[in-house]
Amino acid sequence: MPAFENDPLPWLTLKSVPGVGNLLFKRLIDRFGSPERVFHASPEALANVEGISGSLSFTIARYKPTEGVKRELDLVRRKNYQVVLFTDPDYPPLLKEIPDPPPFLYVRGRLPDTRLSISVVGSRNATEYGIRTTRRLCRDLAGLGWITISGMALGIDTAAHKGSLAAGGKTIAVLGSGLERIYPRENRALFDSIAQNGAVISELPLQAEPDAHHFPARNRIISGISLGTVVVEAARRSGSLITARLAAEQNREVFAVPGSIQSFKSSGTHLLIKQGAKLVEQTRDIVEELSPMLSTPSGSSASNEAEDRRLADLPPGEQQIARALDAYPVHIDDLARKMELPIATISSLLLSLELKGIARQLPGKLYIFASPEE
Repeated sequence: MPAFENDPLPWLTLKSVPGVGNLLFKRLIDRFGSPERVFHASPEALANVEGISGSLSFTIARYKPTEGVKRELDLVRRKNYQVVLFTDPDYPPLLKEIPDPPPFLYVRGRLPDTRLSISVVGSRNATEYGIRTTRRLCRDLAGLGWITISGMALGIDTAAHKGSLAAGGKTIAVLGSGLERIYPRENRALFDSIAQNGAVISELPLQAEPDAHHFPARNRIISGISLGTVVVEAARRSGSLITARLAAEQNREVFAVPGSIQSFKSSGTHLLIKQGAKLVEQTRDIVEELSPMLSTPSGSSASNEAEDRRLADLPPGEQQIARALDAYPVHIDDLARKMELPIATISSLLLSLELKGIARQLPGKLYIFASPEE
């Protein structure tokens, strides 16, 4: 058997018990703390968990690892995949918050930190407009350090992944099949590229086929793993709208890119906008909406004092601009309005701050406060 820091065998074993789905699995872990403790619990204690019947409690108490589970873990080892458990530090923190999170994820590559992540989904049969818009948005988001999440389908999903990769960013693909069943097959090269610059993940067994019923369940992971979901080109009856609905149910932000009023491929995105989704024309529309959620705690006084010392010797004008910047991008026009100064003055002050390593310019005339290590 493969050697893991945290043994996944009990996790896969509990997941393989007939009748134990993701929701019941989470309730059992919430009650007992680990699969090992679940298997050591008495049938009476198991039956006290909501949704566990008397017969299921006896099944769990007597259940043993199957040969199929052991073969699965052996294949994980041979293919150098990972099994990231719900209790592992690498497990996406936002995904833990949904009602039925996967107990574990099969991973090809390495899961990046998903605290700054956005999901992008849309039509498989996308227009050139949709593909170009998606690539631009995801390229710009990657330039700002955002992780893009999508489903590696043809069309918008593929454009989202490629846009992030083109900017040297990291991206995560969530499959509706097992890692040994790459779907669609045309994206084999993309699968490898994503794994080298992020991760391809699935909650399904390695050999699971891309059956239709897998994809709605897959979509809850796409929406649940990130702060919000952007929909680009979707008809009124589409999987992308299911993902948007799931995002709203998970208390995530929903964004939509408008298209032509004459195109049925944008009828779904226009419906989302009518229902309150944030209209997206550029990356800034996404970043500005999500930035308040990312405000860091007030932090240590030592950190604040160090920042004060760093700014103390600046001329008053530069110091004023520097204190108006933070970790989240702000456009030069917005700075000019906030500071009530001409653009030319703001531009000159920002240039001086850039040369001193205190401000950093991002694409699109966006600026952030540069930490000393940058």
